[in-house]
Amino acid sequence: MIEGGDLDCGSGLLLLIREAMQPLPPGGVLEVRSREISVREDLPAWCRLVGHGYLGDEPGPGRDRRYLIRKQTADDQLARDLQQARDFEWTVRAKWSGGMQAKAYARNHAIAVGQPASFDTSDPAPSAVELLLAALASDLAVGFQWRAGKRGIEVRNLEVTVRAKSENILVFLGAEEAGDPGLAGIEGTCYVDADADAEALLALWEETLRRSPVGRTLARAGRLSIPLRTL
Repeated sequence: MIEGGDLDCGSGLLLLIREAMQPLPPGGVLEVRSREISVREDLPAWCRLVGHGYLGDEPGPGRDRRYLIRKQTADDQLARDLQQARDFEWTVRAKWSGGMQAKAYARNHAIAVGQPASFDTSDPAPSAVELLLAALASDLAVGFQWRAGKRGIEVRNLEVTVRAKSENILVFLGAEEAGDPGLAGIEGTCYVDADADAEALLALWEETLRRSPVGRTLARAGRLSIPLRTL
């Protein structure tokens, strides 16, 4: 139990609470007494922010109020982390940078992007379609290696190739009106040399495809076929 007196959350009360929380075991309950009226609103908000459980308040002796805080447990932290993951939203912005180029900004990264679709091998930046395919291939390659590592499987070499054609690229170029400039489908292959049998690697690859954010998004939009080849 700590006596907060007239301290509010911004003038030292939270420091006292943090110090008192340190020796408590996970799930332990701390009683805080305070006469400061603002604590009744600010303390629950702080508990939500840091992950501790706010159990409520009630009148205490004299002018005090009693506040009860339960120290977060590992399950509390996990639930909080999972909720943050569910609520996360990726944000990317793109700014025209002259000519047929743009620069996309994602978090602290700047990505040069060329034309929406280009056939010139000397372009200074990859096209938007190429970046889309690169995102898919990278998603699958890193996702497969990560899942393999969790299972104790050593991956010696891993490469994912993807390829796609437009249903009618002439619509994008303005040469025709009928048809769809979107990709007709995406095909590819995953080549892997790893310390596991073919059956285990295939099961791991199928799980990677099933759990891929980029892959599942593109699969809903069209045909996606990327089989596994062991080396």
